[in-house]
Amino acid sequence: MRRMALCGAVVLAAVGPPAAAGDALTKSPVMSHGWEFSEQGGAELFANVCGACHQPDAKGAIGAGAYPPLAEDKNLVSTDFVLAVLLGGLKDMPAVGSMMSDAQVADVVNYVRTHFGNAYPGALSAADVAAARRRTPPP
Repeated sequence: MRRMALCGAVVLAAVGPPAAAGDALTKSPVMSHGWEFSEQGGAELFANVCGACHQPDAKGAIGAGAYPPLAEDKNLVSTDFVLAVLLGGLKDMPAVGSMMSDAQVADVVNYVRTHFGNAYPGALSAADVAAARRRTPPP
């Protein structure tokens, strides 16, 4: 019995006391709420949104689904292609751009096109994304 109490004390010391129901949501600076992403900047958006499927190194994965690599991806040469995928979806990828502001879409597109072995010129602006939204029908 003493051994179980000691184990419980060690676990409690390691993880801390139980959190109140809303603590995790209010204290995390990178946790998105609702149907919009709160992450800012291309690196943070990629890490917390895109990297979940395409992997942190952007090399893609195959498992429960097929997630194509973005590393050294020749398709990324076209900003129109990337915008069409983010705003309209492609195959099993949802239109995640609908949950991002114009600035967030521009930031993550610019980040992916200049990282992971990609070095494509021509940065997008939030105004470019707004114009693309007007041309892209909702999913």
